[in-house]
Amino acid sequence: MKKTVAILIALLISSTSFAQNIAGSAHDFSGQGWGTTEICLPCHTPHFGEITVADAPLWNHEVTTATFTLYSSSTLDASDLGQPAGASKLCLSCHDGTVALDSYGGVTGSSMIPGDVRIGTDLSNDHPVSFTYNSALATADGGLFDPSTSNSGLGGTIADDMLFSNQMQCATCHDVHNSSGVDKLLVLANTGSALCLTCHDK
Repeated sequence: MKKTVAILIALLISSTSFAQNIAGSAHDFSGQGWGTTEICLPCHTPHFGEITVADAPLWNHEVTTATFTLYSSSTLDASDLGQPAGASKLCLSCHDGTVALDSYGGVTGSSMIPGDVRIGTDLSNDHPVSFTYNSALATADGGLFDPSTSNSGLGGTIADDMLFSNQMQCATCHDVHNSSGVDKLLVLANTGSALCLTCHDK
C-alpha cells in the first residue's frame, strides 16, 4: 500500500511539473478556445488511452492515418527507415495537418494547425525519423557518434536520454513538454549547431 501511495505521489508531482513547464509554451492549448482549460487533456487521458501506437503515453488524440513521403539521400545509411511510428506518429497527428488539433477524447474537431508549424505529409526535406540509431549505424555512417557511449549533454548517453527504443524520433530533438525551457521546444539549445553536433560528427 505504501509503495502504491508513493508511486501515485510521484506521478502527481511529475504531472504538475510537466503542466508548469507546458504552461505558456507552444504546447499550452488551454486558452485556444477550441476545447478545455486542462493543459494535458488534448494529448493525454487517464483512462482508455490510444493503444494502436507503440509506447503511446495514455494518448487521447486522434492518430494520423496519412502516408508520408519520406526523406531520401544517397548518404543515408539507416536501413530501416519507414513510415513514421511511435512518438513521431503522435507528433504528426497534429503537425501533418490532416487531423484537427481539437480531435481528442473521441471527438472529431475542426481547428487545423496553422501553416507556420504544419509539416505536412511530405517529409522529404525534413530530418528522418523512426529509424534505428545504434552503434552499427554510427560505424556504417562514419559521421555519427556512437549513441551508446557518446554524451547527450543531458546527463547520460544519447541512447539513454534521446532515443526511444533505440530509435530517432521527433522527440529526440524536440522537448514536447518544454521541460528544458529552450526556444522551439528543443531538448538543448542549438547555438552553433550544438544540438545537431550531439549526434553528427562533422
